[in-house]
This record gives sequence, structure tokens and C-alpha cells, in this order.
Amino acid sequence: MFARKAIVVLVGFAAVALFVRPVAAADPEFTGIDGGPYAAGWTAAVDGPQPYAQIFPDLAEPVTMSDGTVIKLDVTRPGNTGAPIDAKLPTIVEFETYSKIAINLASVLLQVPGVENVLLPWIGSIGAPAGSGLEGITDLTQQLRSGALQTFLHNYDLVKAGYNMVHVDIRGTGTSQGKWQMFGDKERQDASEVIDWITKQPWSDGSVAVKGTSATGIAALRSADHGNPAIKAVFTYIGSGDLVDDIVAPGGAVGFGFAAFWPMVVNLAKFAPDVESVIAGKFDPAQQLKWLQDRLADPLTMIDVVANAYTAMNTGQLTPGTHDLLDPDSDLRKGFKADSQNVTAPSFMVSGWWDLFGSTPTDTYRAMPQTADRKKLVVGEGFHAGAGVKGFGDPGMPPRLDVMQRAWFDKWLKGIDNGIDHYSPVTMMQQGGGWISADSYPQVESDYRRMYLSDQRSGTANSLYDGGLSSTPQQGGVNDLTVAPSVLSVCSRDTSRILAGVPSIIMACGDDSRIWENNGLSFTSSPVTQATTISGAINAHLNTVLDQPDGYWVVTVNDVSPDGRSREISSGQLVASLRQIDESRSTKSADGDYTRPVYDLDIDKRQTVTPGQPLVLDIAVDPTDAVLQPGHRLRVDVYASNFPKGLPPMPILIDSKLAPQHLRLDPAEPSWVNIPLSADIPE
Repeated sequence: MFARKAIVVLVGFAAVALFVRPVAAADPEFTGIDGGPYAAGWTAAVDGPQPYAQIFPDLAEPVTMSDGTVIKLDVTRPGNTGAPIDAKLPTIVEFETYSKIAINLASVLLQVPGVENVLLPWIGSIGAPAGSGLEGITDLTQQLRSGALQTFLHNYDLVKAGYNMVHVDIRGTGTSQGKWQMFGDKERQDASEVIDWITKQPWSDGSVAVKGTSATGIAALRSADHGNPAIKAVFTYIGSGDLVDDIVAPGGAVGFGFAAFWPMVVNLAKFAPDVESVIAGKFDPAQQLKWLQDRLADPLTMIDVVANAYTAMNTGQLTPGTHDLLDPDSDLRKGFKADSQNVTAPSFMVSGWWDLFGSTPTDTYRAMPQTADRKKLVVGEGFHAGAGVKGFGDPGMPPRLDVMQRAWFDKWLKGIDNGIDHYSPVTMMQQGGGWISADSYPQVESDYRRMYLSDQRSGTANSLYDGGLSSTPQQGGVNDLTVAPSVLSVCSRDTSRILAGVPSIIMACGDDSRIWENNGLSFTSSPVTQATTISGAINAHLNTVLDQPDGYWVVTVNDVSPDGRSREISSGQLVASLRQIDESRSTKSADGDYTRPVYDLDIDKRQTVTPGQPLVLDIAVDPTDAVLQPGHRLRVDVYASNFPKGLPPMPILIDSKLAPQHLRLDPAEPSWVNIPLSADIPE
């Protein structure tokens, strides 16, 4: 979502790809991360001569939906002789949220001679000096050479390659009529009707691919989850299959740093006039009047919900719209999730562990009912601004994103046997290590085991409390540890995450938790003696005590290097009163411990806490893949706040009174993390 707004700046990419260590896939049917013998052909298909030299846009085409709403779209077709080719071709579709006019302009700029081949590489060469503390700037700029910009813009090179391209302003945004639903059912229905319209056009061969970045990637997944047979391929970049778990209300705390401004960006963009219809000679006064009436009838979609969430003094003051946000059966909540198990078209997804939507890509991938040759997942160690794809296209690295996207479409829309189906099923930047390939996620080499929090001092943390972390309980007696809400969380990797990676340029915050840990409870293991993989979701099982009827817990898992740097590799959060777990969707390890608890997040099931009475909570920590190098330690940090990454609604804040909270270390009811490790960590 943010990525579309950030197009106005060319430094809209982020990554942390510090180590490169190609690892071959275990199954010889699949290549390693670099694409093996097929990669050169994929790159040549993009960089070599194309069958068509010209593109022909048909702007501001009105298409009327079944309820009478007019959706505007652009159709771009290839040709060589001053006119579009008279042939039926496959079509690539993207459903826009911000405005296809703005994105078209940026895409045209990319076609200006010298921009793609000279300007972008020059910007990509700019970086901060080593040791300056701002090396994150380099990680941002160097991604301009990775093909990411071409992937999330309207890549007209795909048209020259022999595809029709259709860009659609979704209902209530851009130039289309109607009310913006923010991923409502009408958007799904519109997508289906638009695809049906495409397949009936004389220039269409009936085959369609859906693609998108951020919001348009979400729209692509949701358009493909009804099994439309015309959809032959899906390619998404930093999209989401489940907005609630990713950002809307993970663990019951709203992603405030994003929710506070993103709806306003879309609401402002939807008032941009349809200048394309004037240029194309298709200006229809009646259509434009209805467009204006629709905008004035609903000028600030969802802003009332955000405002009510932070002004209502109790749950009785929540409006129906806000109530729906915390009602799993509401149309609003259902619209925030793609039915991944119904996505049957071959799908290629690119994400980042620290993307805004980095909590669920592995779940989305696993839920797709397809074989490994028909679904691929690439996860970098980056943020929403780039996903961590620095170096793509370099020797030994994954191919450029635009190269893999083109190969995916050529395979599944044109039937070209180019080998992309043999590419690594799962390609990941292993945090603390390098790029690896795997046949599945999580890696089978990791087994779940408990790591217990204890009062045995580690001597490694400058935190409110410096405790130990071990595979056996080492707690001698009952000990209540107190932690209070704090603003130090603004200097954290979680803040970089919710702000799309921009703060990550400050290494002392985006790459080191020691400032935040000054107001946290830390529990650190002994150093590992061998490289130890962490692969999968993590669960923190905490014995807690609150002095008020509600509270908010945050857990991070960190990799601590010998020099003391504490690098966050995953995090999770939970509002105590919304702790109810949906057993049907949750997973457990063989011993019965949760590995990934999934919460109801149902305001009607909210249970406040009895002050002073211990309460055991299971806090879901996001799936990840990381490696602790020899000499490194595993650390678990516990906090009572995480602003601006998460902020509970006002009724919960009032019940919590932002009071200090207590983690109880009790040998009779120990606290632990259930974590997938490839080897035991020494005591």
C-alpha cells in the first residue's frame, strides 16, 4: 500500500542482505536461488530484442458493472506498424487503489531514455559511508538495480513482449464511480466482472494474469481466490493474504503507524480528476457527475472508524463500523483476508520478513493447494519499501524481480517451457546468514523445543532485567518482574516495519534493539557452539500479572552477537482481554504446546483480567527463518508497549491505564518460548 504512495521518491526500497551464501535445493528437480541453467534465458528474454516496438494505450475505458457502477480502466496493447497488432494475446491485469493516472505517469517516466539504464543505476550507486550509522541508506538505494521498480510500476516492456495490459481503478478510487470498500466483497465481484469483460474482447485470447504490489498485490490475491478459470497466473510483490494478522489488528493492537495515515492517502487520491478521459476524448458529463456525487457522499472512507477507535471511552461507544473491525464474522473482517486455499492459479509471491505484511506470506504460501512447481515464495530481510532484494541479478543471487515475473507469465500464459517451474520453491534471506533455497517452509531440520525464561543473570543485557534463557527450568522461586509502557519503542525494528522501512536508515534503531531494551525485560541464552537454524512460527507462553483490568504484551526474539548487538528477528503482541484462541486455526507441536496460536479477536468475547491474579498468555510470534552463528546468543525481550507498531483501541487503553505490568517467574508455572531449533542451545 505505502509503496504506491512512495513512488514519488526513488528511494522507495529497503533490504538487509548482508551475507550471500547460495544453498542448493535438496530436491534435484529444483534449482538453487540463482535459477541455475535457466536464469540466463530468463534474463535474455527481458533484456534482449522484443517482438514489438510500440505500445498503444486506450485510456479511460468505461466498463459498467452489474449494479450500474462505472469502472474505468486503461488497455495497453502492442504493435509495430503504427497500430495495435490484430491478434489475440494474453492479458495482464492490475487493480489500482491510488489512481492509475498517477501510476501511469510514473511508469511513462521509466520509459524516458536514460532513466532506467543510467539514472537508476547511478542512484543505486549512492550510499552512506561505512561506520556512519546510516548504512541503511545504501540498502535502500541499491535495490533500484534489482528490477523491483519495474515490477511494481506498469511495466510496458511486458506489452512489448506480447501481452495486453489492463489497469483498473477499483470501485470508489481513482476515476471509477462508487464507494471505496477497502477490500469489500463488491471489489471481488468487480474484479470477476472485469476479467469476464476482458476475455470477451477481440484482442484477448481468454488467458489472464493478475499482478500487483502492496494494495494491488492484495487485490490480485483476492481476485484469484474464487478459482476463475481465466486466471492462469498470479504474481504479487509485498502483498498480503490476511490484513488483520499483518497490520489491521495483530493480537488486538491496531497498526497505528500505518492505519493513521493510509486511508487518508487513498481518500485524497480518489478526488483526482479524470484528465485521461479528456485526453482520450471520452469525457462524459453524466459519468463525471455521478463520480463526484459518489465522492462527496463518502469523502473520508474508514477515517471515522479510526477516529472512533481512539475516541470511544468504552466498548459501548464503538460505532458499528468500528465494532466490525473486531468481529471475525463481519463482512469487513472477511474482506481483509484472501481465501488462499482457493487460489488455484500458479502463484509467485515476493515478500520480506519485515514487510508491513510480513507476518503471513509463509501461511499464505502453505495454504495454496498447489504443487511446488506451481507456487513460489521469495522472502527477503527487508521492509515494505523493497522487501530486501538488494543484489538481485548479481552473480550467485536470485534473478531480478522483473526477470522472474516475465518468466512466470511466459510459462503460464504462453506455455513457454523456460524452466521457471523448476525454480526453488522457497527462496529466503535467512536472518543472520545468507540467501538459501528450500523445498518447503518451515525447514524440516528444525524441531520445536521449550526455552525457559529464568532469573539466572546472563550478564549480557543492559535492560530493566537481565535474565537467562535455557532448555531446562532454572527458576528457584517466585519473582515478579515489572515493565511499563514506554516511548523507547520508536527506536526499533518494529517502528521501521510499520513505517515501511524509512527509519531503517538509522542503524542504531533499525538494526539494534539495545536502546529499546533499556525499558524491557531480557532473557538471554548461552552462546551456541554451532550454526543453529530457527525456522517457523514461535510461541511465547508467559505467566503474567496485571494491576488493571487489561494490558498489552509485546515479545521479540533477538539474535545477540558477541559484540553485544541485539538484532530483532521476529516479534509478536497480544491484548490480554482478546486472548481467546481459535483452536481450529491454531497449530501445536507434538508435545501439545502452541506453535502458532490464532486469536478470535472478537470484541464480543472480550474478557478483562482480574487484577493481581496470574494469567497465562500464549503470544504468537511471527514466522521467520534465521540462523544463530557460533558465538551468538538467543534472546527474548518482553515489553508493555510497541508504539507506533501497535496501539490498542482507546477502551483497552483506558482499562489498562497504561499501568506497569508484571511477568511472573514461577517454578510451578514457568514461562517459556516454544521455538523451532535445529540444535540444542548449550546450558
